[in-house]
Amino acid sequence: MKAWLVEDWCTPDRMRWVELPLPQPGPGQVRVKVAAAALNFLDTLMIGGRYQERPPLPFTPGVELSGTVDAVGSGVDLPIGARVCGLVSHGAFAEYACVDAADLYPVPDGIDLQTAAALPVVYGTAHHALVERGRLAAGETLLVLAAAGGVGLATVQLGRALGVTVLAGAGGAQKCALAAAHGAAQTFDYTAPDWADQVKAATQGRGVDAVFDPLGGDYTAAALRLLAVGGRLLIVGFAAGAIPQIPANRLLLKDLSAVGVVWGPWRRRHRAAAAAQMASLFELWQNGTITPLVSQRRPLHEAPAAIADLGARRTTGKVLLIPGDAA
Repeated sequence: MKAWLVEDWCTPDRMRWVELPLPQPGPGQVRVKVAAAALNFLDTLMIGGRYQERPPLPFTPGVELSGTVDAVGSGVDLPIGARVCGLVSHGAFAEYACVDAADLYPVPDGIDLQTAAALPVVYGTAHHALVERGRLAAGETLLVLAAAGGVGLATVQLGRALGVTVLAGAGGAQKCALAAAHGAAQTFDYTAPDWADQVKAATQGRGVDAVFDPLGGDYTAAALRLLAVGGRLLIVGFAAGAIPQIPANRLLLKDLSAVGVVWGPWRRRHRAAAAAQMASLFELWQNGTITPLVSQRRPLHEAPAAIADLGARRTTGKVLLIPGDAA
């Protein structure tokens, strides 16, 4: 099979496009013929050795995929040909990947198999943030930062589905328009120096009940100032680069909470709950409440350029890599 290989911690352009033996599933695993692999910001970190999980070198990157079951290991009852999507610790940027069966979710009939690769990480993270960690209730107000990205758009859509008033922050008019098209009640271009003042004014000075923050850096400081009394800062990541220091006095004075949101480890600790979460998300997709946005479908051999674009925040929605015979 063809696959991308990271032989040393590197930038995406230093990966190698190689021929590898077809992987064989071990106990509890299945081999998936990959229909699509989805890009995530963590891919840029993992390739460079900057992610919290560092696979042994050499390795094939990529953690999110969809496809059909091609072979099964012992102890697995999934049928050959089953349509699935899910997560792997690494190995998705290839024509075939071996995945723990417990980390796969059935893709319902009528759902495009390639597009299904765009669901697990961003919608799972959004659901975990808003429901399990943020406990958002209908009628509350949520500010979503980086709202035009994959997880941002998923959070905008899911917040709207929960009856939450969704405000969206994004970089530039085009990205703001995209967030509005996916359900944001108001949008704010955070390249403008007074964007936070605009949000404050839009809430009549009250602030918002929660901020979904995948950016970090100075955006987190602004988010804290925008929270209403009793508000929750949902810390999802640090795509802006800097890990912020959160002043405890701000939390104390306004009865605020700073809450970490890490869907992957939660999913592994609560597999039954995660499976139910995925089933409910597919149901929302089928009834039109949520719709994953795939902005690009690129051949698998273009992975370095696609990952570089994602890392530079030149993409919106989700980007899929399609193996040659599935493109």
